[in-house]
Parts: sequence; C-alpha cells; structure tokens
Amino acid sequence: MACSCLSEDNWFALSQMRTTTTLQVEDPQIIGPNSAGMPEYRLEKVFPVYAVGVSEPDPNLIVSVANTASTLGDPIWDAVKLEAKLEAEKEPILSSFLYASILTHDCLERALSFVLSNRLQNPTLLATQLMDIFSDVIMHNRCIQCSIRLDLQACKDRDPSCLSYCSALLYLKGYHALQTHRVAHTLWNQGRKVLALALQSRVSEVIPVFAYKTAAQIGEGILLDHATGVVIGETAVIGNRVSLMQGVTLGGTGKEIGDRHPKIGQGALIGASATILGNIKIGEGAMVGAGSLVMKDVPPHSMVTGIPAKVIGYVDDQDPSLTMKHDASKAFFKQVAISCKEARSNGAVASKDDGST
Repeated sequence: MACSCLSEDNWFALSQMRTTTTLQVEDPQIIGPNSAGMPEYRLEKVFPVYAVGVSEPDPNLIVSVANTASTLGDPIWDAVKLEAKLEAEKEPILSSFLYASILTHDCLERALSFVLSNRLQNPTLLATQLMDIFSDVIMHNRCIQCSIRLDLQACKDRDPSCLSYCSALLYLKGYHALQTHRVAHTLWNQGRKVLALALQSRVSEVIPVFAYKTAAQIGEGILLDHATGVVIGETAVIGNRVSLMQGVTLGGTGKEIGDRHPKIGQGALIGASATILGNIKIGEGAMVGAGSLVMKDVPPHSMVTGIPAKVIGYVDDQDPSLTMKHDASKAFFKQVAISCKEARSNGAVASKDDGST
C-alpha cells in the first residue's frame, strides 16, 4: 500500500496558518468573557458552519492506532491529510471545509467523528453532542479503530469511482453508514440501546437508501458500494472482506424470532439487487449474481445466480470481493448459450430428417 505523508515544510506551513488564524480570532468580543480554560484555537469561531466538541479529553481513553507505534506511523491518515491539503490548495472555496473536517484533527478517529457528527446532526441532536458520542466510542475501541482504516482501504481499492482516501472519508455514504453502525452496535452491546436506536434512525433518515438493524454483526474491510437500497437484518452476520452492491437484502422469511437472517462468509461478493433470505450460509469466497434470490446454503467459492439461485460454477479467485469481477460467470453463460444454440440446430435438423422419411 503506497501512501504519502506531509513533509516538514508543509507541516511548518500548516502550523503557521493555524497560528495566524488564532491571532485573528483572539478578540474578547468574539471569544466571549467566559472563555477561561477553553482552547486558544476556537475552531467553531473560525468555521462557524461546522461544530466541534469541546469536552475535556478523557485520560482513560485507548490511544489511537496512529499513536501506538510511532515508528510505523499511520500511512492511511497521513495520506488523508496530504490529499486534503492538496485539495485545499486546488479548490480554495473548499479550504475551510477541508481544514475543519480533516486538517485540524490529530488522528483519523477524531476526523471521522467530526464528519459523521456534522452529517447526522439536526436541530435537536447537535453536532457537538454527536461529536462527543462518536469520539468517546471510537477512541475507546481498538477494534473500531482498525476497522475504520480497513474499510477506508476497501473503498480505495475496490471502488473505481473513489478518487482518494480523503474523498471516501468525506463523501461516501456507504462508508458513513457503516461506521455509524459500528458505533451504534457498540452502544447496543453496552446496553445503551435507546441511543443506539436513535443513531440507527438518524442515519436511515440522512441516508434513506440504507437500512440496518443495530444488532447485526459486520466484519472489517467491508465495501458497501453505493449503499443504495441495502437492507441488513437484525441477526445477520457479515464476515471480513465482503463486498455488497446496491439493492442487496439480507432478510428473514417471516415473523419468526431468534436467529433468522443470513450469514455471509468472508471474501464473498454479493451482486446488485440480490436477495438472501433466512438463516442460511453463504460460503467463504462465494459469489451471488445480480438479481438472484437465494434461500439455500451456498458452497464456498461457488457462483450462484437465478430465481431461485443455483450453483452454476466455481470462482477462480480466492476472494471475489477483492477483485470485484462481476462478469466471472460471463464465459460460463456464453458457453451455455452456444450449447443451447447447437442443441436447437441439431433438433431442427433431426426433425427435418424425420419429416423427409
């Protein structure tokens, strides 16, 4: 994975910008008389469109993945910052947005919390409140810290329309919905179910084409491409490195309670508008063709398609979710078409011969 990082000169220039900005806003009429103990750099005054949390840092929080091994660094976060800085230079009209969303933060966790909180805010659920919730959960959960990076890498590697890590972090609704689910799922497991449901409801309003149940278990390195019309049931389980296209439904078969939703093995590729119903297993590395209706277990590394879905072959790739080759069955269907054509031709010839005799 090739990632770049900011040079010392660029960091010095950024530091100078922040110093200059601080001097510009250090006005008692702007900051107010009750600003004692507040940070000198008041981001919400510089960029009033975006709100940021101002709660005191928690001394017990888990250190970000970016800081656990200073010698290794955090190449994805470094790439995000560099891309944001370059874009701010190219598009000055977006500079305040890019600085508020990315460049003023010290790690990917806080930048993501900021992006999500500002996307999901409404008049009664303020961005500052959401920022505190997202930051608190993500900064205390090492698994989420790893997952947000692997999911970001999945978007960059598998989505050809994804221009950069920065664009995925800022704009991809599938990525936003997935990370909101991770936070809501953690809150659900902590017993904070009302808050988890509130986040689920809010993300479904903001991204109305995506619906999920908070209790669903989702692995890491996941791509929700487009996230349009995706439905994930309450007891569904999605393994690592899975790719789901638009219109996918992982649903139940009726009103039964308990474990009633599909289990998707790692590395599986689920095509557009595929419907998978019931407590069935989609094997590791399997591929479900677009528009298929699956109601039975699917063997590992097999290709299924149709209504109802049937096994039509086997996948050459170990993990089709990584290669995203939706036309892997193209050669198979071409061969079937040729065989059918030959069969019809042979049948016509045989009928003609029978008539002549």
